[in-house]
Amino acid sequence: MRMSKRMENLPPYLFVEISKKIAEKKAKGEDIVSFAIGDPDIPTPPNVIGRLCQAAQDPANHRYPETEGLPELRRAIADWYKKRFDVSLEPDKEVLPLIGAKEGIVHIALCFIDYNDIALVPDPAYPPYSMGTILAGGRPYYMPLTEKNNFLPDLDAIPADVLNKAKLLWINYPNNPTGAVADLGFFNRVVKFAQQHNSAVCHDGPYTEVTFDGYQPVSFMQADGAKEIGVEFHSLSKSYNMTGWRIGMVVGNATMVDALKRVKSNLDSGIPQAIQYAAIEALTGPQDCIQEHNAIYQRRRDLVIDMLNSIGLKARAPKAGLYIWAKVPEGYTSVEFANDVLDQVGVVVTPGTGYGKNGEGYVRLSLTVPNAALVKGLSRLAGWRDHKSKFKSRG
Repeated sequence: MRMSKRMENLPPYLFVEISKKIAEKKAKGEDIVSFAIGDPDIPTPPNVIGRLCQAAQDPANHRYPETEGLPELRRAIADWYKKRFDVSLEPDKEVLPLIGAKEGIVHIALCFIDYNDIALVPDPAYPPYSMGTILAGGRPYYMPLTEKNNFLPDLDAIPADVLNKAKLLWINYPNNPTGAVADLGFFNRVVKFAQQHNSAVCHDGPYTEVTFDGYQPVSFMQADGAKEIGVEFHSLSKSYNMTGWRIGMVVGNATMVDALKRVKSNLDSGIPQAIQYAAIEALTGPQDCIQEHNAIYQRRRDLVIDMLNSIGLKARAPKAGLYIWAKVPEGYTSVEFANDVLDQVGVVVTPGTGYGKNGEGYVRLSLTVPNAALVKGLSRLAGWRDHKSKFKSRG
């Protein structure tokens, strides 16, 4: 059996390895508290579930759906963007529902990347940006995100020979994993950069609705000229706790949206229509749940930040998103620290190197941990601090 060469360059997906290690520990009877995966523990709002159940009873929704999604859903997405960001979108040309944003993120590489082409990818970053590029036969060029630059890419530092081959630029704010945010000024600079270098822009923005302390993120689509050169991916997963239903969208440049629709029409059979009706209810129904959920996440954020700083991990409270990006104690690598807290106190955190080499020195903790488990996990971390009264030092 001979596998494709692209498989040689494709590492296992980060969370597959994490889930495997957790399963091994649990199989031995160990009680594990995981801060690893950003999968909301709060249930999907009842009105959304009610609409899903109602739609599931309709035989019309038992058949193949269309790739482009229901017209009603495309209109609901466009209306939501208009209400939330004051961005006008044409539902039939500038909106495409997705089977979760991740699916579209990986597939859009097939629209742009030929063999040896380059995609500009942040580092650290959500792995599918680079994995989609590799699967399409291209090469990621990694743009370092550092604390010094507020975890924004230094576009001026990209070499000219790289820019000549770069077809895609990936950005993601509010950011996973760092929790950084970007303002409209940054997005305007990205548009000018892309226009200058004839590059398409893909912005991944699924965390715009998970916010704290009154902060309101902007959309990349609000930037001047954004629809001329780019698209934005979004998702109902984090906004409405619908990760399990696999429903998201891409909006923006009509040519890019159409290209992705053509790829998808050959690779999948669309989103189950009952789920599409549930998404319509989420987007058009009462929005009180978002503020309620954010209040829960903000309380968790504050508890986690206090504990991390008390045990020697430097972490700043993010303005948005579901993650805490924390520096590991001196004397540890990211993997060493993650392994130590797992082995010593049964707590799972994600090593920063899982998101790229510039994630070294950090770990990521998710706030999607039920309150009781969160308290237990933080108590265990306090126990780790006491057990490690002296952090490991190296001569």
